[in-house]
Amino acid sequence: MSTPNAHYGFAERWLPRLVLAPSFLLTLVFLYGFIAWNGYLSFTSSRLLPNYEWAGLVQYATLFENERWWVAVRNLGIFAVLFIGGAMAIGIVLAVLLDQKVRCEGAIRTLYLYPMALSFVVTGTAWKWMLNPGLGLEKLMHDWGFTSFTFDWLVNSEMSIYTVVIAGLWQSSGFVMALFLAGLRGVDDSIIKAAQIDGASLPRIYWKIVLPALRPVVFSTLMILSHIAIKSFDLVMALTGGGPGFSSDLPATFMYSMAFTRGQTGLGAASAMMMLATVAAIVVPYLYSELRKDPNA
Repeated sequence: MSTPNAHYGFAERWLPRLVLAPSFLLTLVFLYGFIAWNGYLSFTSSRLLPNYEWAGLVQYATLFENERWWVAVRNLGIFAVLFIGGAMAIGIVLAVLLDQKVRCEGAIRTLYLYPMALSFVVTGTAWKWMLNPGLGLEKLMHDWGFTSFTFDWLVNSEMSIYTVVIAGLWQSSGFVMALFLAGLRGVDDSIIKAAQIDGASLPRIYWKIVLPALRPVVFSTLMILSHIAIKSFDLVMALTGGGPGFSSDLPATFMYSMAFTRGQTGLGAASAMMMLATVAAIVVPYLYSELRKDPNA
């Protein structure tokens, strides 16, 4: 005859697993299952509809010969460097300024964080209006009498990718600021006071003591921003649509165009796997280094 303790032990052991099982199963099927399916499609000659006949590396060879793909890769490099570097620089500066216990800190922090509450579609649409030469900044300056002023980056194939950088920085810098501000507030005040007693200036304290203590925040922020940069799709589609032509394409917009508008499913799948490989190249070493750390150190 079973005892109450036996029933309790059984429930304690299996109830958490039963609760987590549905979400685990859904994740396994709809995330990793479809990643595997997409990976297989990238080795087929699929076009408008999936074709499961093995074709080897044909799609990858076609991808690497595609000029539009290399434009997207170049744009990703430009966007990633400027977006990640700019957002971290602006975020750190804003966090350091707010860490000085300025007046109305709560209101200022909310003001900078507000863009992150918006979707990238809203951000892209708003900046599209502001940067449109016939509606936004250029027209405003002309109306004020500065008729020689020009700002046509949105319709300039050489500069359109930089409008995506501007919009991305506007949306994400406040979020980076919040992360670094939380990190700054977690630094031991006694270390800072000791440095001040020793005569260290405030810039030197931040550069030599505070910022090195924020390495975990730096790595976490870098991971988040890298992920945003690689998968950026809605911002580009709302702001430039990948144009003019395909001058502001990113790998995500390239993949969507090939897979869903041009009927080249296999090529789109190959580009998606290249994006996945890029994300893995960033995430896996970070996770490996974190998992290797001794929790008792």
